[in-house]
Order: sequence, then structure tokens, then C-alpha cells
Amino acid sequence: MRYALLQAVPLEGECMADLDAVLEQLKKERERSVGELRQLEKVIAELSKVTARSSQASYSSGKRMKRQLSAAARERIAAAQRARWAKVRAQSSKVS
Repeated sequence: MRYALLQAVPLEGECMADLDAVLEQLKKERERSVGELRQLEKVIAELSKVTARSSQASYSSGKRMKRQLSAAARERIAAAQRARWAKVRAQSSKVS
């Protein structure tokens, strides 16, 4: 029985050859993973730039930036509102 166990255990040289192959395979896998990680970091950096630019353009500290109207646009809006109110007043004076 003791002799059968000794035969089942591989010789030291065979085991070391397998471990060397496994070690080489793991090193190659690590190099491939490092390359993928670098690519992911590049993509993340580019996307971060894009989102940072778009968020700066439309948001300021979590709030939407206030749009500014020109003086001419404000005047047109005010004139339109005055005309709407004048129309409402004219209709209410006809009714009463």
C-alpha cells in the first residue's frame, strides 16, 4: 500500500515542469490584463473629459445654469405680455 502512494506522487522534476508552464501562463495572462486595464483607463479618462465638459456647460454645482436673454428679447416678451393683458382687459370691459 505504501508503495502505491509513492507511485501516484509525481517526481519532483515533472511537477516543477508543470509549475513552470503554469507560471509562464499566469505571467502572460497578467500582461494581457495589464494591457486591458490601460485601455480601460484611457477610455474612462476620455469619457470623464466629455462628461466634465458637458456638465460644466449646463450645470453649476448641481443646478441648471440660468439662461440669459438679450435686452431685445426681454422687450419682445414684455410687449407680448402687455398685449395679452390688454386683450384680457378689453374682453372683461365688454362683458361687464
